[in-house]
Amino acid sequence: MTDDLAPENLALKEASDFYVKLTRGAKTLAQVKEADVDVGATPKTPIHAQDKITLHHYDPLDGVKAKTGPVLIVYGLIGRYTMADLQEDRSLVRNLLARGVDLYVVDWGHPTRADQNLTLDDYVDWYLDDCVDAICAHAGVDAVTLLGICEGGVFSTLYAAQHPEKVKNLILTITPIDFHGDEEDADETHGFINLWTRNLEDEDIRLLIDAFGNLPGEIMASVFQMMTPVRTLTKYNLDLIEAASDEKRLLNFLRMEKWLADRPHHPGAAALQWLIELYKENRLIKGTFEMSGQTIDLENITMPVLNVYALQDHIIPPPCSKALEKYVGTPDYTEIALPGGHVGVYVSGKSQGIVGDGVFDWLMERQ
Repeated sequence: MTDDLAPENLALKEASDFYVKLTRGAKTLAQVKEADVDVGATPKTPIHAQDKITLHHYDPLDGVKAKTGPVLIVYGLIGRYTMADLQEDRSLVRNLLARGVDLYVVDWGHPTRADQNLTLDDYVDWYLDDCVDAICAHAGVDAVTLLGICEGGVFSTLYAAQHPEKVKNLILTITPIDFHGDEEDADETHGFINLWTRNLEDEDIRLLIDAFGNLPGEIMASVFQMMTPVRTLTKYNLDLIEAASDEKRLLNFLRMEKWLADRPHHPGAAALQWLIELYKENRLIKGTFEMSGQTIDLENITMPVLNVYALQDHIIPPPCSKALEKYVGTPDYTEIALPGGHVGVYVSGKSQGIVGDGVFDWLMERQ
């Protein structure tokens, strides 16, 4: 038994085991090709394009007929929609398609300095509205279900308040609504982004945006890394070595890293609204957030709402999401609380089944 070895022999055995693992990992890593690390690979067909934005319709899975009306996945500008389709066996997209959800997704592309003047108004009242119209024409319906993810959930909420007649159902996942809701969270490891943003001076945020034109994706990536410093320090040595000992685990690790590295720049004007008006000033909850010249009134959200949040989410603390119930105008409001953290909603095997079944069953009850 290992426990019975003398300390010097135990150290030698641990060093030997580590060397074997390192050698095996190096060999496995050398055999991996870029094409093997595929993310967002579920087949889909573009049906609408405008500027850098592309709207896709996911191809139905073989033998699966659509059982729901059209559902549009709306991701945000901070990351890429491919998180919902990271790998075949852990894909919210494939889980929903397998259950018969008629699924679409909007890809915002990669904004450049030429897009620095785009606002949330442009993304919600122009691009997203055009996507909804394109889906209605494609599917022959008058309204669609929006499935918003994180910042995309805020886009979906704003759109539902502005255009309730075009939204059949509103589904939100890990979405901030009360940007100061972290102050009600007893877990002190939650809400670091909220604290970081509130401690920035407005002028410093404006100087940052002025310097780059946009909010650089690299800066947001570093902010997320600083939230979990130990994890950041160990994942490219200890974690990678552990993952590399098994090809499947290694591909899972590399797919996540590929998604993390694909961090788009956030258009400057929209970033100012996001950081100052929403994160710092909490205007959405205060009823003072304006878009396209109109004040957003959450009571206009009268369609059924499903709100999914993660109990251990350190990026969007649960109170930030749960606050929505107090402000919407619908009596048909449902919550699903998931174990795990922010990204776990999409990559955790346990959460996959809960979210897939929960969303599908909820939709079928409202067909």
